[in-house]
Amino acid sequence: MATTNLKGKPVKLSGTFPTVGSKLAAFTLTKADLSDVTQQNFAGKAKILLTSPSFDTGVCATEAKRFNQEAAGLADVEVLYVTKDLPFAQKRFCAAESIGRVTTLSDLRDSGFAERFGVQIGEGPMRGLMARAVFVVDKNDKIKYVELVPEITQEPNYAAALAAAKA
Repeated sequence: MATTNLKGKPVKLSGTFPTVGSKLAAFTLTKADLSDVTQQNFAGKAKILLTSPSFDTGVCATEAKRFNQEAAGLADVEVLYVTKDLPFAQKRFCAAESIGRVTTLSDLRDSGFAERFGVQIGEGPMRGLMARAVFVVDKNDKIKYVELVPEITQEPNYAAALAAAKA
């Protein structure tokens, strides 16, 4: 069981955090149009899979905007951003922030996603939400890079994630 921090206080996470070299876990998530997608919808493509608590926080919004901007230069890489936010809220956020290169996905129906990826916050005021993490996955669904951001209120290492996606 992994841990992260929220404003300096340790927070336990539920599930097992994937490691480099492991296979991407199966998922079924919900897009802004309420359609379900699975990892099969992105078969044969490299992926940057992001998780975070909610787009209603400044850090999450900044992260989405930064990956949206950086992803414009990544050919054949899908950027998938998963939160517990409802698809309606994700759609409003993307429209308001001109996010078009990042696919937002909700854990609306697949409530086991966060635990399978080891990012389920298991205690404290954010219990039930997801920790901030980055997974870079190759075209064969093998995980190439993982980052569990040590402090939920901090941004991830963009340079390392983008370098892994380009490799």
